[in-house]
Parts: sequence; structure tokens; C-alpha cells
Amino acid sequence: MNAIITGATKGIGKAVAELLAKNGFNVAICARTQTDVTALKTSLEQEHGIQVIAQAVDMSQKEAVKSFVAHIQQTWKTIDILVNNAGVFIPCDLANADNEAAFEMMMDLNLYSTYYMTQGILPMMTAQNKGHIFNICSIASIMPYGAYAVSKHAMLGFSKVLREEVKDKGVRVTAMMPGATYTASWEGTDLPQERFMKADDIAQSLLDIYQLSDRTVVEEIILRPQLGDI
Repeated sequence: MNAIITGATKGIGKAVAELLAKNGFNVAICARTQTDVTALKTSLEQEHGIQVIAQAVDMSQKEAVKSFVAHIQQTWKTIDILVNNAGVFIPCDLANADNEAAFEMMMDLNLYSTYYMTQGILPMMTAQNKGHIFNICSIASIMPYGAYAVSKHAMLGFSKVLREEVKDKGVRVTAMMPGATYTASWEGTDLPQERFMKADDIAQSLLDIYQLSDRTVVEEIILRPQLGDI
């Protein structure tokens, strides 16, 4: 079994990579920082004895994404899971013209990287008439939460359209919309960790959804902290 996780060295991505590796999946992982990617590759191989494809990738760059896809295609003939997790949150509003660069970065990383990864991997899934694509959206996909929400609304829309296009090709598509999850981006907050969801819980939900029979797909799932949004 082979799985791809983008943005895999921190937070939800790391939790997913570790859980899938624990369950016998070979994993292809990427992140921006080479030292982080190398460290996770070594850890997963030593702990679980699986094959790990690891590459430092700036997912906001189209050609970098395509290079990662090509590397995977040269190594594996089949893909069971694609987790489009790479993303960035930059606080900014749409009305301020000074935020143009931040808005473009969020669209490139949150939306276009998902598009290019999916375009590259989907033919492998349709050829085998099987596969599962998980798009890690956000609770912001259904809330007006600054410019960030635009990119996540778009990612949810992408998931809906893709689901319709590939449902007769054996490929399942799930949009996961987690609320506040304790990751590195929340370090330094005054709020207690108990106020946040665990990244491990998001990873476990993903695996549980994947393990349903091929006759069933969870199209969308919302996960929120028990005490509500932050």
C-alpha cells in the first residue's frame, strides 16, 4: 500500500504520515525544509520498516510540485491514498491592497498545489480503478474567515467537483474540515492545549474513513473542538 502526504513534517500531516506508516503503508512525504523531511524519513523507516519517498518541495511552485509527482511516478506504479495537506495561513483581509502577495501565496499553496498534485496522481488511480484522495480543507471552508477562507472555500469546491468527475472511476474524494488543531502554528498561545483538537484525532478519522468499504464514501467531514471554534 502506498500513500502520499504533502506538508508531512508537522501537525496534521505528520500525524497522518506516522499513522499510515504504522499501519503498513509506504509513504511519500514532502515539506519545505530538507532537514525536517530527512529526519521524518529516517524515523519512519527505522520504526516501521517501510519504504519512504522524501523530497524537499516548495508546494507553492508549480514546477516543484510536478517534480515531486514525477519522482513518485518513477518509483511506484500504484497509489492508494493522496493526502493534500500542504497549506499556509496568513492573517489578512481582502480589502487591503497591501495583502496581495499574501493572498496569492495562500491560493498557490492551499489551492493550486492540491490541483497540480491531483492532476499528476489521478491517472494512476483511475488506471487501477481505485484510490482515495483526502483534501485537508478547514473549518474556514464554510466560514468567512479572512482571505484565508477564500482559498479554503475554493479547496472545498475543488473537492466537490472532483468527486463528481471521478465517482464512476473507483476513486473516492473526501474533504476534511478540521477546526482548531494544536500544531506548531498555535505554539505560544495563551490557550491551554486541551482547548484544541489533537492532530492524532484528525489522522485517525482519515484512516477510519479510508477503511470503509469501496461502496461508501464520506464526502465531507467537519471536526471541531468539543468546546467550539477558537
